[in-house]
Amino acid sequence: MTKSNDTYAVVRCGGQQYKVSAGDTIVVDRVDAEEGKSITLETLAVSDGKGSAYDADAARHAKVKATVSEHLLGEKIKVFTYKPKSTFKKTKGHRSRLTKLTIDSITLKGSKE
Repeated sequence: MTKSNDTYAVVRCGGQQYKVSAGDTIVVDRVDAEEGKSITLETLAVSDGKGSAYDADAARHAKVKATVSEHLLGEKIKVFTYKPKSTFKKTKGHRSRLTKLTIDSITLKGSKE
């Protein structure tokens, strides 16, 4: 959870949006990057922590850098189908491929890293 005086950003990753600040860890759909590599996330909105939120134009110049902590599998989901009045029964399973990201920094336009 972010504090009211922290800088935060809203980023898009894997078709979903996340509100993040520096030091946060998020779990997203699998990202095509090796563990330990640094990536830059697409920024939708940013706030400087002083109560000012910036629009999409200012967010375009902001950078959110994250490090791939690990690749993991989600919880197993079991799907059972059957048709009544017959002997048809089928069980399937699915595990989502996920990536854990650690947010390193949020850099606004004009500020130093």
